[in-house]
Amino acid sequence: MSDQHDHAYVKYSSIFFALCICTVLSILFDVIDLKGKNIIGMNGVVLLALLVLAVACAKALFVLIYFMHLKFEGKWKYVLLSPTIILAMGLTIAMTPDIGIHYYTNEAPQIDYLEQARQTAATTDALNPEKSHVE
Repeated sequence: MSDQHDHAYVKYSSIFFALCICTVLSILFDVIDLKGKNIIGMNGVVLLALLVLAVACAKALFVLIYFMHLKFEGKWKYVLLSPTIILAMGLTIAMTPDIGIHYYTNEAPQIDYLEQARQTAATTDALNPEKSHVE
């Protein structure tokens, strides 16, 4: 018996150049200012997010399919990935109420302390003008 596999030869240099092109595109999307424009009926921020995510997904697919050799694996890869997908979706669904109702506050006690120290320093400096500098 022969254990030869009929795998197509992949030119990794072409995949590398495709990844380089995707990287250049993601840099261009960062440089181009689309935030205040209305293009194709979309807000510029939404269009920019869609473009950046599309390039990121393309890069991830190139790496997964060719460099991690998932293109040449059998159907069992879906069996291995299904629990991961279920857990990722479950975590997202479980965290949605906390994120949606703003359970966590953005208050930081360090910032309040700094503001109180600045106000105290300002009132002290106003009362004692000769000690207004730091020694």
